[in-house]
Amino acid sequence: MIEQGSEAERIRQMRLGFVFALAAYLIYGIMPIYMKLLKAVPPGQIMAHRVIWSVLLLALIVSLTRRWPAVRTALSKPRMVLAMLLCAVLIGTNWMVYIWAVLANHVLETSLGFFVTPLMTVLLGVVVLRERLPRPQAIAVGLATIGVAALAIGQGGTLWIALVLAITFSTAGLIRKLAPVDPLCELLIETSLMAPIALAWLWWVTAQGQGAFGADPIDDSLLVLTGVVTAVPLLLFSAAAKRMPYSLAGQFQYIGPTLQFLQAVLLFHEPFTPLHMFTFACIWTGLGIFTYDVLRTARRNSAATAAAAVATAD
Repeated sequence: MIEQGSEAERIRQMRLGFVFALAAYLIYGIMPIYMKLLKAVPPGQIMAHRVIWSVLLLALIVSLTRRWPAVRTALSKPRMVLAMLLCAVLIGTNWMVYIWAVLANHVLETSLGFFVTPLMTVLLGVVVLRERLPRPQAIAVGLATIGVAALAIGQGGTLWIALVLAITFSTAGLIRKLAPVDPLCELLIETSLMAPIALAWLWWVTAQGQGAFGADPIDDSLLVLTGVVTAVPLLLFSAAAKRMPYSLAGQFQYIGPTLQFLQAVLLFHEPFTPLHMFTFACIWTGLGIFTYDVLRTARRNSAATAAAAVATAD
């Protein structure tokens, strides 16, 4: 009876994790629509407001969850502070390029960037951490490279958007792996490091009579809520990762760029050329191989762990 109860609870937690992960990446997926609603606001001001309102909301959440000791511990270590400063530069660049690209009608390139990111992360693991790359994952990275190279040779003009998004996000992930901190506290510190620049920028544009905040109540509300759409997906994904295998939770990350791709082509009517089709086909095939290999390895490890547990019990 106890085992049945434990299994029922495990299934319930898995279902909750599924819902949390799905909600997190649905929010990421509809982000272009949200940003398009702010088209009357200059990208730099959107970025600044996103930073400031994120800091305020994250500070409130850290207070409610009593995680300030973790923040103080991280700030007491110079190595951690330097790592988070580098992450702040990378994530700030990522956010700024993303906001500009969406408002400049380059949503297709942003989706390409986030599709490439997992494979870029694998490549960084091989190059920087000297990790061994299984053959299926090597094939996946190779296919993505072929697709990106084809687009660079045939078009190239806006490919930098996808590459900057992929490189900044995956590099920040690598730094966080090398200097791990509680994700919520880490984002609070990183956005706080960006906050002085954000405040200075808003003060300057307001002094020049170009500040957007206060001009339209709807835009004001959307700017304030940029903090919510930044923090909430992180909290949802963290909750999901605690309730399901991390390798499975990670597969939900493809929901966001898939929705962005569909919006770019079907809703915003951005050009989707045969060359784009070839590039995305290479990347999607690579991601399919990569995902299959990750899930197969996770199943094998789980089975091996279960067998070892049975053997130990016997």
